Amino acid sequence: MSGPSAEGGSDLHLELTGDGGARVRLMRALREAIRSGRLAPGTRLPPYRALALDLGIARNTVAAAYAELVEEGWLTSRQGSGTHVAQRATPLEPGRRRSPERPSRPRVVHDLMPSSPDASAFPRSAWLASARRAMTAAPSDAFGVGDPRGRPELRRALVDYLARTRGVRTTAEHIVICSGYAHGLRLMCQVLRGSIAVEAYGLDFHRSILAEAGLTTVPLTVDAHGARVEDLPATGAKAVLLTPAHQFPIGGALHPRRRAAVVDWARATGGLLLEDDYDGEFRYDREPVGAVQSLDPDRVVYFGSTSKSLSPALRLGWMVLPGHLVDDVVAAKGPRELSVSVTDQLTLADFITTGAYDRQLRRMRAVYRRRRDLLTATLAQRAPHITVSGIAAGLHAVIDLPPGTEQATLRAARRLGVALDGLAPYRHPDSTMPPRDGLVIGYGTPPEHAITAALHALCLALPDPP
Repeated sequence: MSGPSAEGGSDLHLELTGDGGARVRLMRALREAIRSGRLAPGTRLPPYRALALDLGIARNTVAAAYAELVEEGWLTSRQGSGTHVAQRATPLEPGRRRSPERPSRPRVVHDLMPSSPDASAFPRSAWLASARRAMTAAPSDAFGVGDPRGRPELRRALVDYLARTRGVRTTAEHIVICSGYAHGLRLMCQVLRGSIAVEAYGLDFHRSILAEAGLTTVPLTVDAHGARVEDLPATGAKAVLLTPAHQFPIGGALHPRRRAAVVDWARATGGLLLEDDYDGEFRYDREPVGAVQSLDPDRVVYFGSTSKSLSPALRLGWMVLPGHLVDDVVAAKGPRELSVSVTDQLTLADFITTGAYDRQLRRMRAVYRRRRDLLTATLAQRAPHITVSGIAAGLHAVIDLPPGTEQATLRAARRLGVALDGLAPYRHPDSTMPPRDGLVIGYGTPPEHAITAALHALCLALPDPP
């Protein structure tokens, strides 16, 4: 190769000789140039496009070669500063052989893991203002032994907020504050017995909580309209756990007929629906549909939290319970509040009643909608053979992959420093659904300035069109 790179980086002379494809030959040539000392530690390499043009190979081939050499420790890469020869990649002295070295662990450059909001968007000033007001107005008993049901200020605020935004019908006496959905689920596990039906695709962490409590999980097939609740009678389960507003992770909403059917099943059998409304506030193509709880408050346990709307670090959640379960759940929680900060409860109550919570949700709804639109637009431009499935909602989306390509795509993403999930870990091991290849993209996780670069890096990892 000769001639200067038009996009910066050092000029290179590389001979792509020997057996193998272009990627293998390029990697071999770069390793030899580093071993021989022609490429000194710290040398900046040409960008993908420049080297690809000079060598007459595909840009993605150069990107893949660089990424693999980063993983092996020959190169380093940092967003915004290019790719360099690693400082430890020193040339060998004549006659000496290099001892084997453990490959370096790939560094996460682009975080597209699902289920997390943008941590940089936490409303620090508004939260601090609410904390000051809440501490000033708090009665003295707030700083004594905590009530296991939670502070009445927060429970009253949630009654009004949930009725207004999610259609939930309840009273403060039927709400128990918990430290998040997982905590609430563990409390319910102490009340439930036997088997529980779950969606065939869902978090294995939640299935583990149920299994550790001695509950058998029975998978329900999931399609574009949510879980097939018509199969519930055949399971023999007395409870079912669903994500009706936005199925996690597949992304569909529970069809209205299925919403009615699951309530009918609960009434007819004395069963119970556990409704995980984990991101019900974030619907972008239409107004969010109300909670299933509104159809029958006596047969539905409604779970909500601040983990998506504000931050998982707050450890704040709530359970809206049928009246006949309140005493049992409070007994399971214990005689005093040991899990949730009282000061955070008071702060959230103020945050809700002053309208700050609504303002934050409106702001982030616009941000996440733009990001989802950017994801679909980027794929349409750079990988039109890859499609986004599910409704326009939440902080994640599933993109479908050609059969048999999920694991290879994840490996390519790791080499490029992209952290994300495949669909395989979410599938219930006993499900009869055929395995489905796909990626779960958390577009809510990166800070605003990093989302475009993260999506472009994702596209580099995607399989080529058939």
